[in-house]
Amino acid sequence: MNITTGKRKRAQKVVVYGTEGIGKTTFASHFPSPVFIDTESSTDHLDVARTDKPTSWQMLISFVKEFATMPGFYRTLVIDTIDWAEQLCVEFICAKHNKSGIEDFGYGNGYVFVREEMGRFLNLLDEVINAGMNVVLTAHAQIRKFEQPDELGAYDRFELKLGKKTGSQTSPLIKEWADMVLFANYKNEIITTQTNKKKATNGKRLMYATHNPAWDAKNRHGLPDMMPFEYSQIAHVIPDDVLPIAAAQELAQAANNEYAPEVMNATKEQVGEVTTTQPVITPPQENVDTNKNETPLVETAIPKPLKDLMVKDGITLEQVQSVVIARGKYPAGTPFENYDPEFVNGWIIPFWPNIIEAIKKGN
Repeated sequence: MNITTGKRKRAQKVVVYGTEGIGKTTFASHFPSPVFIDTESSTDHLDVARTDKPTSWQMLISFVKEFATMPGFYRTLVIDTIDWAEQLCVEFICAKHNKSGIEDFGYGNGYVFVREEMGRFLNLLDEVINAGMNVVLTAHAQIRKFEQPDELGAYDRFELKLGKKTGSQTSPLIKEWADMVLFANYKNEIITTQTNKKKATNGKRLMYATHNPAWDAKNRHGLPDMMPFEYSQIAHVIPDDVLPIAAAQELAQAANNEYAPEVMNATKEQVGEVTTTQPVITPPQENVDTNKNETPLVETAIPKPLKDLMVKDGITLEQVQSVVIARGKYPAGTPFENYDPEFVNGWIIPFWPNIIEAIKKGN
């Protein structure tokens, strides 16, 4: 047993949420050497490093796993936004269990599955932290009527805008996971017009770092209750030179093995030789043709989420079909366009890590 004392410097876990248009993405872009996983194309107007837009939960997971094992050129991973990422999670859970909606599970089981999946996702983000990268989750804000059990009456309060039904399960996890939850809003001012009428105007952009009955916020650094919504206000508590822990890659691999479902059993003869290598993340380059290394996919029957996964991992349609055949899902010679869409969305995409593992067994 190893016992240590004193403070330990490590990367920070930050949640930034606020009203629309207040500048959450711009705020996150000021963190040390950020790279964005942009789920809603909100960084198009900013000169920042970004991944491809994830079109499935598995694609988002694969991005995070790569950052958990990369050498550390970037210092901050920004997921913009976590509420849109949660939608991918819900779609994944529904497809995996062949449900058309989260409420089709019955007895609230769908919400439990989403909470468990989001918990595994946050554990995976911890591996990014262990690799020496700060993690920032941005989110929209919503107003909800709140009533305390020991109080009479209700009042409005701001909270993370997660799923209407799933938010009660996932929001507490995210807030507990974070070192810092910052709420950004405009300070409204009431002015009197020349006609003696009251008029509300948007004032300064402010952020709040401590809990209030009207919003969720917290920090572990003794920050002021209220500050201008500027990165310089928190820059002194955000490290930009944290080294990865010695076992970062081993921990990331352990998280990868824990997260992925059981590996498929497919032989080398059934799957064939693998033709890909592990992806390597490199610094962005100017005027690079991002399409030149993509695997050519001319089959129009392939849905975009699956096509994006295939392009990202360099997997061909023939390799995917070989796993399908080896598992006895469809007989050899069945055209892909004859695959049931529910099978593609409910088996191939959710179990993509299994398919990759089965293909690698051909080595």
